[in-house]
Formats: sequence, structure tokens, C-alpha cells
Amino acid sequence: MIQFFKKNIEPNKKLRLAETIVLVLLAICSIVSICYGLFEIHSDVGHIQYLQSVQMQRDQDDEDYDSDNTVCEVTYRKGDEKLVVSYSYEEYVKLKNTSIKSYEYQTDKGTKLYFDHKGVNHQEAQHTYKEVMAEKTLPIFNLASSSFILLLSVVIMMLFSRQFTTYEKSWFMTIMVLATIFSVLFPEESANGVNGILIMLLYLLDTFLNILCELLISKQSRYNFLISVLVEIVEIVISIVLMYRFATMVVTLFFWLPIDIISYINWSKHRDDEEDELTMVRKLKGYQEVLVIIGIIVWTVVVGYFISGLDIATDFYHNKTLETFIVYIDACASAVGIANGLFIFFRLREQWIAWYICAFLEAVINVLSGQYVLLILKIGYFTNTTYGYIKWSKYIKEHQQKEKVSLF
Repeated sequence: MIQFFKKNIEPNKKLRLAETIVLVLLAICSIVSICYGLFEIHSDVGHIQYLQSVQMQRDQDDEDYDSDNTVCEVTYRKGDEKLVVSYSYEEYVKLKNTSIKSYEYQTDKGTKLYFDHKGVNHQEAQHTYKEVMAEKTLPIFNLASSSFILLLSVVIMMLFSRQFTTYEKSWFMTIMVLATIFSVLFPEESANGVNGILIMLLYLLDTFLNILCELLISKQSRYNFLISVLVEIVEIVISIVLMYRFATMVVTLFFWLPIDIISYINWSKHRDDEEDELTMVRKLKGYQEVLVIIGIIVWTVVVGYFISGLDIATDFYHNKTLETFIVYIDACASAVGIANGLFIFFRLREQWIAWYICAFLEAVINVLSGQYVLLILKIGYFTNTTYGYIKWSKYIKEHQQKEKVSLF
């Protein structure tokens, strides 16, 4: 008996040691990345030397300003090099040129800086150098953010290791590692005055909370709703920061947050008799599915038409047609989301079908918006939705004669 105990405890010790080593390495990576990034950004520009004048072409695809904008930034490019010039709206309206003569300088470290005038003083050089280095170190800061979120993921899996199967832990960590890789490969640009580093951190946090929530739903755990409240808060912040997806934001604020709370209460009333952590689930009838589909179509048309008519200033999109198209997709996604929320509240298996549709619609929005790191979240949705649908179907088949209580 003692020998058997030793055989089982040794692998656990080795696993714990490996997990601890990973935690330490992730913590070191996050701290070192932040320190290195801050050092690079705030380092002194030193001596700069004038090299030559360069003709740059105006990038008008990045421009969509109106009288609400007090500062209009115009970007001029030549290859990978660029110059950003700030104008007032009055100056911007009168701007006719499609190119500009820029002046190229170089620091002692070989960094190229571009200005719209000669005779650059140290303060101007330092400001431009800081902006250039902030852009160059984006992957470094994203690595720091992703390492921190990955660290958090490992901690969760360690603390609650007994609650998750090997497959579930592997799935969870795989999604987070992929999100880490994508955050470094595809750094997010700043939008609406918010730094791209903060935007990426919100994306990673959204991914972490969403897949944890999804995993708990597939396990029929009522605690998914506690995580879901945090998901809703993060997604509201993302919508405000990027000034987009207002249909989803309103639905999140006035539907998802309340439904999470009452769903937790409802699920708590329908615990499985044999396993207290499980919630009893069921499936929908045919005619009810038809009514849901009709409701989704009506909501999409009405809400999409209303929001597309609003004049909302954002520099996240620079194409009105694209913005309108995304508004309608967002309206449809929000409608499916409402149906999904009701399905979850009533503990219906059809919520997984709604997840499929929602994941597809949001993946389209992410591709059109260039939010590639969020595509990892959608991969997580698709894989876990299949897993959850199979688990719920198996449970329903085994317990279909057992539950005779009300949906409420």
C-alpha cells in the first residue's frame, strides 16, 4: 500500500515542480520585458545628425476626420518609413497636397527620425524618438502582457487542477499559448488616443476570461456566471475604447449582466442529485427554434438600421461602407447573443448552436477589423462548443427521464 502511494505521489511532485518552474519563467519574462521596453522608450535620444530630404506620399486611407476632431493626424509614407503631422481641423480642410518634403535625421544608435522642418531642437527630437521607440517596442510590451496572462492561466489550472480533466487543461493552455504568440506577431495599433499596448492587454484578458467561462459552461458549472460578469465588464471597456460594436455593448450592459446574475440563481436551483457541481440541462422543441430564428432576423434588421444611421466618431475604422457592414453583423451577433443568453438561463442545449453562430459572426468582424489575436478566442469557441455540445447531449440522453421540474 505504501509503495502504491509513493508511485502516485512522485509524478504529482514532478508535475508541481514543472508547473512552478514555468510560473517563475513566465514571471521573469514579463518583468524583464516591461523593464526593457520602458528603458528603450525613455532612453535619451542623444546626438542626431541630418542626412537628407525625403519625399513622402500622403496615406489618405487613414483619414476620416470631421469638425468633431480638434487634432487631425496625417500620415506620410515612403516604404516602411513614415512621418505623422498634426493639423487643426481648419488646417486639415485646406490641405491639398498629396506629398510632403520630410527631413531625415539619424541618432547615434542608427534610428531614423523624420520631421516636416529643419533645425530640430533636442525636445522635438526626444518626443519623436519616444514615439518611434514606443512603436518598435510594441511586441516587447505585448510579450510582457501575454506572459502575465499566461502566468495567470497556469495559476488557475494549478489551483483548481482537480476540477479539470487533462483534455480541458490542455485545451485551455493551448488557446492561451496561441494568443500569446499572436499578440507578439500582430501588435495592435493605438486607436482613439488609447495606446495599442493597453488594447492588446484587454484582448488577452478577454480571451482568458471567455475561454475559462466557456470551459465552465461545458462542465455544467454554475460558477461560469461569476466569470461571465468579468467578461461583460472587459468587453464593455473594449467597446468604449474602440468606439465600435455599440449593439453588442448595449446588449451586454442591459441584458448579459442581469441575465448572468439570475442565471446563477436559476442554475443553483437545479443541481444534479448525484453530482452537486453539475447543473441539470435539457433541449428545445422544434417550433420554439423557429420563433427564435424569426426574432433574430427582425432584431438584426431593426437594430442594424438604427445604429448605422448614427454618426459616431471613431478612428478605428476608416471606411464607412465597412463600418456599416460591421454594424449589421454586430446587430445579428447581438441578437444571437440574446437568444444564447436565454438558452443558457433555461439550461438548453441549443445554446451551443448559438455559440457556433456567434463565434462565426464575431470571427468575421475580427478579420475585417484586423483583430487577429481575437481569432484565437474564436478557435477556442469552436473547439469547446463541440466538446460542450457532446457533453450536454450525453447528459441529456442519460437523464431525460429523470428531470420533471420546471425550467425555472
